[in-house]
Amino acid sequence: MMELERLICSDKATIRDVMMCIDRNAEGTAFITDDTGSLVGVITDGDIRRLLISGYGLQDSVETHISSDFVYARKGDDSTDIINKFSERIRIIPIVDENRRVVDYVGYDENVHIPLAQPQLNGNEYKYLMDAFFSTWISSTGEYITRFEESFSNYCGAQYGVATSNGTTALHLALTALGIGPGDEVIVPDITFAATINAVIYTGATPVIVDIEENSWCIDPIEIEKAITPRTKAIIPVHVYGQPCDMGEICRIAEKNKLYIVEDCAEAHGAEWNHRKVGSFGVISCFSFFGNKVITTGEGGMCITDSEKLNSKMRILRDHGMSRERKYYHEVIGFNYRMTNMQAAIGTAQVERIDKILEWRTKLEEQYRETFGGIEGVILQNNNLPGRKKIAWLVSVLVNEDKRDIILAKLKENDVDVRAFFIPLSEMDIYRKYALNCRVSRKISRMGINLPTAYEVNGESIERIRNMICSVL
Repeated sequence: MMELERLICSDKATIRDVMMCIDRNAEGTAFITDDTGSLVGVITDGDIRRLLISGYGLQDSVETHISSDFVYARKGDDSTDIINKFSERIRIIPIVDENRRVVDYVGYDENVHIPLAQPQLNGNEYKYLMDAFFSTWISSTGEYITRFEESFSNYCGAQYGVATSNGTTALHLALTALGIGPGDEVIVPDITFAATINAVIYTGATPVIVDIEENSWCIDPIEIEKAITPRTKAIIPVHVYGQPCDMGEICRIAEKNKLYIVEDCAEAHGAEWNHRKVGSFGVISCFSFFGNKVITTGEGGMCITDSEKLNSKMRILRDHGMSRERKYYHEVIGFNYRMTNMQAAIGTAQVERIDKILEWRTKLEEQYRETFGGIEGVILQNNNLPGRKKIAWLVSVLVNEDKRDIILAKLKENDVDVRAFFIPLSEMDIYRKYALNCRVSRKISRMGINLPTAYEVNGESIERIRNMICSVL
């Protein structure tokens, strides 16, 4: 009975009183009763949030905001009838007696798993995949390879596209094609997936890890300039979590010091700097099409470039270093970094819908921003930096460092798939020796959380995530 009393609040209560009631019962709901004890309404934490956003104060009475349109059940009702009253919006139902006094309640928690990310494959993916399958061209030759390379490179504003087996091989292929190797240095950011630095190490070159900008979480041009030596040959700016780097300043530095730019665009398909898409700034730029990326081929990657010479060189290196004129004659030591025609078929269909996919992601992030607005201790990724148009790869937030791991545990316990930010490269033993001073990256990494950005996420699940975060904060 004590548990039930925690859910009941008077219709003469203030908004603050109802908030405290909801906070006590941990059900996200308050049953509102009149002087006789009869149920007159049901108010959720979402209702309270909307009242506060609309300008009402904590001391305002809740009485005028009680809707007569609420769901309840009567004692003795058939259980099937009660179950049918549940919906995505209604998870707690009060049970009343003949005088409409609350005598019990029933809650529905299906413990729905909320994934971090998932591909959307509801266009021509299956049609093209079956076309490639029945053509019997299922390996690394076929019409979809060409279609995918051309359509995606055109989308990014580049002349040539070279499809690869994944994003890591794309980076390695690009660096190798540029002749980067032992004795050279390549500047990389501290916050990135390990593939970025690993590709440099594969070539025999030395990576140099530099710090990030606090407002963008991307590589800091000031730190790039400090790190340049006579051995520096290239910069790999990583457009992390969908945020474009400051490509204007990075291009200026590269031109001044005669350095190659190899963009890592794995997480930023369609993002822009100064109205130009990322990928159009590097002498070669690299993308990933892993299953959690904006568009996917399952596994896969691509190098794009405006250089006919580099395009030709990468195609030879991608195919074991084999001459394009003389079959089985190998001109250089190459790699097997090819994409299959079946993967490219899926990619071709994904490119057809990339703008719609990005539009959906933007709207989802806007829902997060609206729902999380005003929560002290939660900072969403900056989407208002001059000249930069970020995309929503994963909705990313910063929280207080001492609360971050508790929030992660809370969400995972409730079947919500979340990720901590990348661990800085400078904090890993195998990379530590390559790092310069990276104070900002370590601070940001310890605060960062990637939230679910999947097609199953809706307003209700965002509310659920918000409530769990707030319960920790």
